[in-house]
Amino acid sequence: MTQAQSDVLMFLQTVHPYDSLPRDEIERLSARFEQVSFSTGSEIYHRGNVLPGIYLIMEGAVEILDAANTVVSELAPRNSFGERGLLSDGLAATTAIARSDCVLLILPKGEFQRLMQEQPVFSRFFTRGRFADTRRSDMAIQKVSELMSRPPIVCAPSDTVRSAAALMRERHVSSLGVVDDGRFLGILTTRDLTGRVLAEGLNPDTTPVSQVMTPDPAGLPGEALGSDILHLMLERRVGHLPVVEGDRLVGMITQTDLIRFHAISSAQLIRDIASAERAEDMRAITARIPQLLVQLVGSNNAHEVVTRLITDIADSVTRRLIMLAERELGPPPVPYVWLACGSQGRQEQTGVSDQDNCIFIEDSVEPEEMPWFQQLAAKVSRGLDICGYFYCPGDMMATNPRWCQPVSVWRSYFRDWIYKPDPTAQMLASVMFDLRPICGASSLFRDLQAETLEEASRNSIFTAHMISNSLKHAPPLGLLRGFATIRSGEHRNQIDMKHNGVVPVVDLGRVYALMGRLAPVNTRARLLAAEESGIISGAGARDLLAAYDLIADMRLRNQVRQVRDGRKPDNFLAPYDFGDFERSHLRDAFVVVRTMQSALANGGRAPV
Repeated sequence: MTQAQSDVLMFLQTVHPYDSLPRDEIERLSARFEQVSFSTGSEIYHRGNVLPGIYLIMEGAVEILDAANTVVSELAPRNSFGERGLLSDGLAATTAIARSDCVLLILPKGEFQRLMQEQPVFSRFFTRGRFADTRRSDMAIQKVSELMSRPPIVCAPSDTVRSAAALMRERHVSSLGVVDDGRFLGILTTRDLTGRVLAEGLNPDTTPVSQVMTPDPAGLPGEALGSDILHLMLERRVGHLPVVEGDRLVGMITQTDLIRFHAISSAQLIRDIASAERAEDMRAITARIPQLLVQLVGSNNAHEVVTRLITDIADSVTRRLIMLAERELGPPPVPYVWLACGSQGRQEQTGVSDQDNCIFIEDSVEPEEMPWFQQLAAKVSRGLDICGYFYCPGDMMATNPRWCQPVSVWRSYFRDWIYKPDPTAQMLASVMFDLRPICGASSLFRDLQAETLEEASRNSIFTAHMISNSLKHAPPLGLLRGFATIRSGEHRNQIDMKHNGVVPVVDLGRVYALMGRLAPVNTRARLLAAEESGIISGAGARDLLAAYDLIADMRLRNQVRQVRDGRKPDNFLAPYDFGDFERSHLRDAFVVVRTMQSALANGGRAPV
């Protein structure tokens, strides 16, 4: 083996999915890769070119451009590119430019196709989120063998602690399997190095691994499920689990592997959206959101994490549709910013969402230039509807000329709502206080937001009206520790977990933000900021946060149950389908919300 092949081999052992291939396969590939160099600004390949193989960055940075020459990805060492074209017709679907001086490795097309057929871990990596069966996206039902990130890195029990630590550093791992003559004896982790070597003052040059390793650790077979990993990690309070076949170590799974699974699953949707050419293409991607919801909730992620990831996808769809519309319409005549309001604005979208959006346009716009923005709004909103973000029933969309205006008009809107707070003004202000820039010149909104918060908070009459408006959505509390359920119709004996569950807390958070001139738009962030600024007491904030978390979590878990039952998720929950324990806690959460509403109505602050 030449020195160049040796360098490539060492590099491949640090890159996924190559690091998961058998040793003899990696050694074979190290001789098959072609090493090429490109100077800064050079075109590596152009859209439509025949691809010689898949590219892997060894040194430098690469930009990937779409058909409109818009940068859709910025890639660094250990990133691959070109697979999209190889998996379709063999032609480059994008253009690749060297952002800096680069050293690239090219694996020939034939070798890439062979690995896709012969190595499941390789195929899963390059098809995940593209052709994979999304029903397998729930980590709890994934096999352990499919979640392992790499073959195990091992040492001998007689090796010194120093040599083992050096091996960990070299291979970028946090644990080693301890193996003697093929038999698995134990595991050595970075925690062992700190707790059993450094803390005890042992000499790393003379202490053998066998003295400080964890012998006979709990392990799992390759056929175990992801749920078994979670259970065992929680039960034993460990972050590393060996995967074993008899007395042989075949792999290691870590908390990092579980995090990687989630990151790839959600980020993959966004990556595919960023390269979609039509709204219809994006619809096939957003159709996987319910299964992503199942995966995220099933893995016990906090509700604010789940809704943030779901909203990130909506943001990505919106930006891509705007880019496609600008490609068709030409550049905007003046700067503008597209904003989301409602649940997308607050980054609180779940498995069911409509669209709420608007456009702020620079005041220099001329009347004859306004049709450009109206066409933009029509194209983007239509695309969002195709992708499953249905039209807002209240027409709170940029397609409504009222919500596609210059900044000066928006300033007059807010001032009218503040100084003439009739019921319609209160409703509109409630929606528009949740604005968040998605694409464009966000400075057009930032200054107006600060100015509006300042004016609104100083107007006691407007604040009083906003408080009154926030109390219109009451928690569904009935008599005798029961619930006020819907009495008739399709959702009889159910409660609306949106309008009577999370919305009352959303309304409270919005009023607190107004009172304290707080910039956050996300509800949970508003509650935390309200506590920090003294708008609500520490005890009140803790109770309300706990109540909100429970209500939001139950809403998401109910949607997941609906998806698993093959139903379209909605916001209606039958409380008496749950046990006494869960019903009692849900009712207690509603009581907290009502208490905080009463405190706001009686003086604006929760009692200390």
